Amino acid sequence: MTAIDVRGATRRYVSRGSPDVVAVGGVDLHVDDGEFIAIEGPSGSGKSTLLGLLAGIELPDDGNVTVLGHDLARLSAAERARLRQRRVGMIFQAFGLLASLSAGENVALPLALAGQPEADRRARAAAALEEVGLGGAIDARIDELSGGERQRVAVARALVIDPAIILADEPTGSLDEGQGSAVLDLLTKAVSQRGAALVLVTHDPGTAGRARRRYKMRDGRVVAAAT
Repeated sequence: MTAIDVRGATRRYVSRGSPDVVAVGGVDLHVDDGEFIAIEGPSGSGKSTLLGLLAGIELPDDGNVTVLGHDLARLSAAERARLRQRRVGMIFQAFGLLASLSAGENVALPLALAGQPEADRRARAAAALEEVGLGGAIDARIDELSGGERQRVAVARALVIDPAIILADEPTGSLDEGQGSAVLDLLTKAVSQRGAALVLVTHDPGTAGRARRRYKMRDGRVVAAAT
């Protein structure tokens, strides 16, 4: 089945006194359930803006973005937020963890936002941390963890909701080669075992090479695709 369908999506930013900046221009993209695709390109090419459109954090000025059968432009901001909380796991280069919360509390945060009972949240967070190799870290403070461990916590947070889609924005960009490879192993495992669709954006050709399909972006446009 289709996880993501993008047709002619354009996102532009208006700056008074200057020409419009087209961050994403007329992009078409199709991602099936259980498929891992990478979008590769330099900083400023539009990769992260496109990921924001897929997450429903931003909406296209033209074109359509359909996620899990929902035309995102037809949903309210609250409905898009609920879709992210329940079906879309997100991973960021800078981890996106809250230092005031323990590792387990960070992982359980999407469940808390969805109103899940505390005991259920803790049990599911513990299972997700175990899955990423951090079973003993549920009560650890974030500042006690290495960069690789923090990104594993972020992966666990994405997996704890059993997502249909995982969106990863430069998930290995802050890690060394060994840590980055371990995180990619976890993500590819999620695709193969859970059937989640994975869209990963990166500037690194080696990271992109792990995907089933690779796209390249330049100046807001998908300019090439390779299998």
